[in-house]
Amino acid sequence: MEKELIFGHQNPDTDAIGTAIAYSYLQNKLGYNTEPVALGEANDETAFALKKFGFEAPRVIKTAANEVDKVMLVDHNEPQQSVSDIDQVTVTHVVDHHRIMNFNTSSPLFYLAAPVGCTSTIMWQLYQHYNVEIPQNIAGIMLSAIISDTLLLKSPTTTDEDKKAVKALAEIADVDYEKYGLEELKAGTNIASKSEEDLIDLDAKSFDLNGKTVRVAQINVVDLPEAMERKNAFLKAMNAASASENYDLFMLLITNVLDSDSKALVTGSDDAIAAFEKAFGKVADSEISLPGVVSRKKQVVPPLTEAFN
Repeated sequence: MEKELIFGHQNPDTDAIGTAIAYSYLQNKLGYNTEPVALGEANDETAFALKKFGFEAPRVIKTAANEVDKVMLVDHNEPQQSVSDIDQVTVTHVVDHHRIMNFNTSSPLFYLAAPVGCTSTIMWQLYQHYNVEIPQNIAGIMLSAIISDTLLLKSPTTTDEDKKAVKALAEIADVDYEKYGLEELKAGTNIASKSEEDLIDLDAKSFDLNGKTVRVAQINVVDLPEAMERKNAFLKAMNAASASENYDLFMLLITNVLDSDSKALVTGSDDAIAAFEKAFGKVADSEISLPGVVSRKKQVVPPLTEAFN
């Protein structure tokens, strides 16, 4: 059978990489010929999870059409978040938990989306649907993805299905999910050794909001005041990226994973800043406190979309 590549979004997180691995295993069991790949290097948290459950990081690709004619997408659907030549390949499957935007195909496809906290929760449901046994290591990487996306079930995106999946997968993986989850989240909070340029691109997505290009990046920390000491350097890097990539607004969400509080640094054009303030309130000296805001998908993008419209 013709080979297909499976991958998540650019600047991949644990869900994008973990779910690609899990979906590839499932699809191969169902008779497909697939390989999980990534659109960027694994971050520290993801590397921790991969090592914990005995996986090598998937190879990184820049383009897909030079290798295959067909691909499967997980954890994203928007073209600007996908492989650079997505318009040159046929998308046959999508499994996602985000909004559907600017996505169209010339042929029918398998598309499964659900409003849950993590794509791996949907993957857990798919394994049950097809009655395919989940190996211990696959359960572990899926569990890691849900812990990451839901901040150990504390994010407002968390659903009852996510909670069920975590308990079931933890049992298969044979780990205490609360203990392991805290270790995993802390593994992704070491920002001291990284440059501001790397940090603002580590977990960042671009959105087309009413003709404006909005870049939303997020970093997780355990010491918010310490991270804010780098504010000026972050702003300089954000402004440089905006000038280079023509972003109308650049928002960096800095989240304390221990107490679920965040601060945001914001740069952009006057009208874009005005739209941001319509959504979140007054920005003072390029920053704003956002207590309880931890989810880009549920708490950031929807109010920004409404404000820009």
